[in-house]
Amino acid sequence: MLTDDAAMPAYKAGCFGVRAQTDVVTQAYAAVPGVCAATADLVVNAERARAEGRQRPGGPARELALYLAHGLDHLAGADDDTPARRRAMRRRETAWLDADPAAWKGIAPR
Repeated sequence: MLTDDAAMPAYKAGCFGVRAQTDVVTQAYAAVPGVCAATADLVVNAERARAEGRQRPGGPARELALYLAHGLDHLAGADDDTPARRRAMRRRETAWLDADPAAWKGIAPR
């Protein structure tokens, strides 16, 4: 789901009990045997991607792709709760984006 600065703090509060601005919120839901498979929510702040992307190489499209990669990295089990883990996540996410720039160049927040 794409959202904006106004709505993002409510999503973060709903998932983590902390009302704060952020770029992406991920929430995984375990499978219920015999009922449903595991699912997840990925809420991305497109307004933040546009604003931050204007100041960074690659522009808003790359920034939005980075937020998507970051959310997927969290869903895969990565955590950024220490500086070292944060750097490791960013290196991995950047490598994903650099591996196939054509994959993200077609997306752009309005």
